[in-house]
Amino acid sequence: MTSAAAHSLNSRGEGGLASRRPVIHEKRIEIRWRDVDAYQHVNNAVYATYLEECRDEWLARTLGAAGDVWDFVLARLAIDFRRELRLDDDAVVVSCRLARIGSASVTVREEVRTLVGAPAAKSEAVLVARDRTSGRSRPLSDAERAAFERSAGNVPA
Repeated sequence: MTSAAAHSLNSRGEGGLASRRPVIHEKRIEIRWRDVDAYQHVNNAVYATYLEECRDEWLARTLGAAGDVWDFVLARLAIDFRRELRLDDDAVVVSCRLARIGSASVTVREEVRTLVGAPAAKSEAVLVARDRTSGRSRPLSDAERAAFERSAGNVPA
């Protein structure tokens, strides 16, 4: 089961896009029995699910009323695995922060850590704004861009 309680947004950051620090969203996720494969470690594909759970929550909170999560699609995901996870790790903390705002996309940096802070994976994902009618990419709206800029620390909240 996924932990229903997500960590609240905070302003802790690693570097930044501006003088203010970007918002980092964190989510605690329980390691489920079904996540473990025959090698008795969390299967590599499950890491992508952990990242997606945090990323979707970050996107919804970042956009708020400015946009809809369903107007974005994942165009790229790169994962660097650092450490295996096992069922006895109990849970992970996944973080997501904005790295770059493009004309029709955003790039986010993500991390999966054990509860004691050991890095298990680092990731970069590109989300593209999508036109629902045509199914093609579209430019970010002014409201979406402003919401992302607030998340990046570029604009006072």
